[in-house]
Amino acid sequence: MNQIIQYDHYLFELFNSQLSNGLFDTLMPVFTQAVFWLPMYLFIFTFFIFNYPGQSWKFIAVTLLSILLADQLSSSFIKPLVDRCRPCQLEGFADQVRLLVKCGSGKSFVSGHATNHFALATCWMILMGSRFRWIIPALFLWASTIAFSRVYVGVHFPLDIFFGGLLGILIGLFTGSLGKKWANF
Repeated sequence: MNQIIQYDHYLFELFNSQLSNGLFDTLMPVFTQAVFWLPMYLFIFTFFIFNYPGQSWKFIAVTLLSILLADQLSSSFIKPLVDRCRPCQLEGFADQVRLLVKCGSGKSFVSGHATNHFALATCWMILMGSRFRWIIPALFLWASTIAFSRVYVGVHFPLDIFFGGLLGILIGLFTGSLGKKWANF
């Protein structure tokens, strides 16, 4: 376990410090904020409401179920259970962190951002992927960029992101499959 933690710390330093550059220092704090990604999600909701009025409420309900499950499992269940400090909170490690946003008072494992965005990407891939094939790589690039930003800005370790993303994919598979059967997408 110590080797895994050491490797996680090494990867954190690589992503947070060694890959640092002016462009990422400007973009990554923006990518991690809701003000950046919320408009895209509102656009997708609006698109469905106008183009699929009979099914839009089901799409929104399945999306909200994905968010609810992802957020509650990651933040209310796993984080208190694992109780891992964020890199910017970890005694003896925090002084090495390039912190580009507020550290936050919550725990680190698993990343709620990674869980939420990968849950949505996976759910939407199942619901929309057959109609809009181009959206699949776009959704996963979007979720990956937001997840990576959390390490880059100094508030999560890479394993927090990896397992948050994995949890999100599992939740999205469940909710997307449920939505596909229920909403006939």
